[in-house]
Amino acid sequence: MKTIILLLISILFLLHFSSFSQGADKQHFVTIKVIVRDSSDNSLLKDAVVRVDFQKVYSSSDSTGIHTLFLRKGTYALSVSHLGYRTFNLKLFVNNKNINLNVKLVNVARELDEVVVNSQGGNSNVVRPLLGVNPLSMKMIKRIPAMMGETDVLRGLQMLPGVTSVGEAANGVNIRGGTTDQNLILLDDTPIFNPTHLFGLFSIFPPDAITGLDLYKGGIPARFGGRASSVVDIYMINPSLEKFKMTGGISLVSNRLTIEQPLIKDKLGIMVSGRASFNDFLFKLGPPRLENIKANFYDLATKIYYKINTKNTLSLSGYLSKDFFQTDLLGTIGNVNATSTQYDYRTVNSSLKWFHAFNSKLNLQTVAVYTHYQPQTLLPELNSNNKVSIASGIRYNQIKSSLSYNTEEHKIEMGISTILYDINPGTLNPGTSKSVNFKSAPAEKSIESGIYVEDEYTLSKRFNLSFGLRYSQYWTMGPSTVRYYDPSLPKSDFSVIDSTVYQSGQSSAKYGGFEPRLALKYSLNEVSSIKFGYSLMRQYLQVVSNTTTPLPTSRWATSNKYIKPQVSQLFSVGYFKNSKDNVYEFSLEAYQRTTENIIDFKPGADFLFQPYIETQTLQGKGNAYGIELMLSKKKGAATGWINYTYSRALNQIKVGDRFEEQINNGKWYATNFDRPHSLNATISVAQGKHHEFGFTFVYNTGRPFTVPDGFVMYNDVKYPFYRDRNNDRIKDYHRLDFSWTIHNPTLNKKYWEGSWTFTVYNIYARANAYSVYLRSENGLRAYQLTIFGSAIPSLTYNFKFI
Repeated sequence: MKTIILLLISILFLLHFSSFSQGADKQHFVTIKVIVRDSSDNSLLKDAVVRVDFQKVYSSSDSTGIHTLFLRKGTYALSVSHLGYRTFNLKLFVNNKNINLNVKLVNVARELDEVVVNSQGGNSNVVRPLLGVNPLSMKMIKRIPAMMGETDVLRGLQMLPGVTSVGEAANGVNIRGGTTDQNLILLDDTPIFNPTHLFGLFSIFPPDAITGLDLYKGGIPARFGGRASSVVDIYMINPSLEKFKMTGGISLVSNRLTIEQPLIKDKLGIMVSGRASFNDFLFKLGPPRLENIKANFYDLATKIYYKINTKNTLSLSGYLSKDFFQTDLLGTIGNVNATSTQYDYRTVNSSLKWFHAFNSKLNLQTVAVYTHYQPQTLLPELNSNNKVSIASGIRYNQIKSSLSYNTEEHKIEMGISTILYDINPGTLNPGTSKSVNFKSAPAEKSIESGIYVEDEYTLSKRFNLSFGLRYSQYWTMGPSTVRYYDPSLPKSDFSVIDSTVYQSGQSSAKYGGFEPRLALKYSLNEVSSIKFGYSLMRQYLQVVSNTTTPLPTSRWATSNKYIKPQVSQLFSVGYFKNSKDNVYEFSLEAYQRTTENIIDFKPGADFLFQPYIETQTLQGKGNAYGIELMLSKKKGAATGWINYTYSRALNQIKVGDRFEEQINNGKWYATNFDRPHSLNATISVAQGKHHEFGFTFVYNTGRPFTVPDGFVMYNDVKYPFYRDRNNDRIKDYHRLDFSWTIHNPTLNKKYWEGSWTFTVYNIYARANAYSVYLRSENGLRAYQLTIFGSAIPSLTYNFKFI
């Protein structure tokens, strides 16, 4: 009994001592109470997590959600986080006084910080039947680190699966194994034939005038026609009808300014967006060999929007783009010696759109389109003010009208369109030169018409069907001369046996046919689905070029008696899954596209002023296939995506058994843009209201190029001998970019928002090869051409006045 009593006394003593020691120890601590609330409605958040120095985790100490911390004097890093809210970070100074800290977290769902903007909600990628469709907002494109501070739509596209290019200075993009001219690029319904400035360094789309884009690379709606690969539908913002707005930016490459001005409040407004480069002085700061280089551009976009009444709107869009580039390379035409080579090309686009709503379900839209693309090459004559010019151009006129009828089960659209093509293949204008004669290739005129109907039909809760049928018809129009060739010989100037002259208004060739489009979606559950798609497309207009990437001055040609239209068939299947809160999206797609009548050039082809391009080209088959995986995070402090693509793009050209009528002996060969492996990753991390960091990583298999199979000795000089095309590859391409954006660093006025963006392009200075070429220097030596072989930092100031 005594033992038990002594044991109890000992336990009580120990408990008393422990309590005394704890109370004494607390005297050295300061009490910090953290109260966490929602910033919008001030409600308490009970499940928030508080971290001190990124290590210790404290949970709520009571049911009200108040966190009580005991910290010694000092400086601490305090972070407060909650699922669905932006993390709050604070540098906390603790002295002898207790602290009551009120923290308000911002709900990211209210910020609309989505990577992909969908018109049908955050799960439209699962719900809609179309697959291979990627909508991108300009808000997300602007977060991608930009080269030299220039926000670039095309570089944003290249971060998506299935989209690549042949190099950093490539003129356009290759989508799912297609050539650059197989993409229909539309800016407010007007076609863009050259989407880049400075030979592919930047895209021509002014970022502040663009609200977003839709990339169709799988299920292409029947309302689009005329291309065999994809559609990039870019749309400009409507001007504000309520108040004046101004946005702009200043960088080393260009300065830009966009103004929105209501002319009649709530009725009529205008938007004007301009961008211009003034960077010629940068070349003078470089090595002496760059002193004579000049490069500049400007573009101007405008839109007038008139809200006539509740049922009618009228909009007029215009776009003007101009580039000038000069090299110090000497050129020669005829007997004229040129001091340099100058490239001057411009685009003039306009569209007039009338929208009429009969009622809430039925509406009519009619659009008139005009486009004029005018590239030219200038050769300043030595010891003269005269310039010899080589000019070409495309005039494109279109009228189209569509009728839409929407119910809960059906989304029906039908329409008709007609396009007039007027192409100048090339004109040599000698100016005042007496040693060069005027020369011109005959103009090409043609008509393309189409009629279509499509319906997005909800069969049941699980099944959705999108079905479309398009019929297109194409005519080549005179005046023109069609030659006839000896069928036993290759087409050339030496195998002509007859010809026919067609007068103005007469058609020398006609093509056309049905183009079915189908997409089917089956929902596995509320957050996942599988889809199947099929599209047949015809293309009557194409680029003929003998370069790796078509230059802005490359020749466009319409189909004729011998150049048949390209016809592609695309099969695709995909699996799509979202998280329950639509924060994460996952997709897996596989596709195969076969193309008839793809066009490639004969060895040694020359298209300059060539009136009969069938003598310089060959047609055959194309086969492109691949698998695309993509995981994206749409909301939160960190957003972005990662994707991987395995793809192949192969051609087979075998018109006849002769060497001149086939490429690579009629075997399948890799195209210039065949890059089997592609990995893209981009992430944007927001740190509070003022700082945002972005990273992008790009990896691609090296593209094919041609190396000689041997050498021929002639007059004691070695000349390379080429047999197979694209028989080797350049080194693999990879690059890491970084950006840091500081919002309102010191000024925070009521109507003015400013930000600084610091970017580093190619942060670890990877010397990626653009091409490999050979030179005869003590034998034949191979050299690697690199466009950007070092890290390129830039600083841009952006502002907004609202």
